[in-house]
Amino acid sequence: MVPHLTTALTGPLLTLEKRLLDNMPRIEHWFRSQWQEYGAPFYASVDLRNAGFKLAPVDTNLFPGGFNNLNPDFLPLCIQAAMVAVEKICPDARRLLLIPENHTRNTFYLRNVHALTHILRQAGLEVRIGSIAPEITAPTFLETHDGHSILLEPVRRKANRLELDNFDSCAILLNNDLSGGIPDILQGLEQSLIPPLHAGWATRRKSNHFTAYDRVVEEFAPLIDIDPWLLNPYFDTCGGLDFHARLGEEQLAEKVDSLLAKIRRKYAEYGVKQEPFVIVKADAGTYGMGIMTVKSADDVRDLNRKQRNKMSVVKEGLKVSEVILQEGVYTFEHLKDAVAEPVIYMMDHFVVGGFYRVHTSRGADENLNAPGMHFEPLTFETPCSTPDCAGAPDAAPNRFYAYGVVARLALLAATIELQETDPDLLDERT
Repeated sequence: MVPHLTTALTGPLLTLEKRLLDNMPRIEHWFRSQWQEYGAPFYASVDLRNAGFKLAPVDTNLFPGGFNNLNPDFLPLCIQAAMVAVEKICPDARRLLLIPENHTRNTFYLRNVHALTHILRQAGLEVRIGSIAPEITAPTFLETHDGHSILLEPVRRKANRLELDNFDSCAILLNNDLSGGIPDILQGLEQSLIPPLHAGWATRRKSNHFTAYDRVVEEFAPLIDIDPWLLNPYFDTCGGLDFHARLGEEQLAEKVDSLLAKIRRKYAEYGVKQEPFVIVKADAGTYGMGIMTVKSADDVRDLNRKQRNKMSVVKEGLKVSEVILQEGVYTFEHLKDAVAEPVIYMMDHFVVGGFYRVHTSRGADENLNAPGMHFEPLTFETPCSTPDCAGAPDAAPNRFYAYGVVARLALLAATIELQETDPDLLDERT
């Protein structure tokens, strides 16, 4: 279920949102049955876009780095969900080793580590932060942007376990998305790794996630009698690319053209007047890198040098050779005249809150995960319960219920994705 939250939309409840709200008992029963079959990831965040005529996820992060952006009122929800998540993995866990990203100079990210550590400690765990960054060779205190301090300690490996001084943990929580590859120190451990190594961007592909999401929505949509497209962006993939050498350019342009034509047919079916667009982004990676908005095949053919440089590498300097082409979903949410999109946070299968990603210089058809963005925490409505069946149909808590449903569909897709790409299970099948 999801908490009562405010949203940036204040107009009448849209048809899709109302359909979800009207079918709430059926939807919640369906989710309960799914979670009995599948174990949810420890945590995740989902970027949503609400175009009015459709509501869809555009990215799912399995190493969420924005717990500091959640409203402090969410803390009880986070603590309760963390308790459930930890009990499933290591029922008698007392100690947890948290391994963060290596970019220790990002003080806002460090604030996320501080917030996440606080949640886990409040859930009854002894938590210490172990770094695998080469420059952390001794216990090191680092300051966040708002004056908090965290202690990073160098991790050492003893046989098949990771330890700190006088600290041996039952499980290891990764808040490091492994974009630069899987380091040797993390391989072959006997401790539980959360999430598993194959959830990292060294091996994970967005196309695998949205392939799983396709199947989830195909099963879910008939439950409430809607067109799956209303919750699902079309997508395609293209490999063999070299943006600098212009290799694969024509193939990418043709795929953009084909996807745009497919979107136009749906827009015509639903009487959508906006111009369709496609987001082209690296099939692996995060931090809003390697992304562009295109509205015609010529946009791909006419890239200038700066645009090619932007598309050619992502986090950790990794070269982009595979991209996912995703139907662009407009966002019609605004905060203080700036374009916004909701980011929903979950621990285990519980929605624990979220925030708005806001960008003052980007449009409704552009990627908002870019320099210049800022975050606005979603706040609680009063009372805090879900949903407000006795309230007005377009009450803000009811509007947010739709976001919680779609975010959990993406979470379920991530669960299936991880199961189907688990190397141990693949070995068993072969």
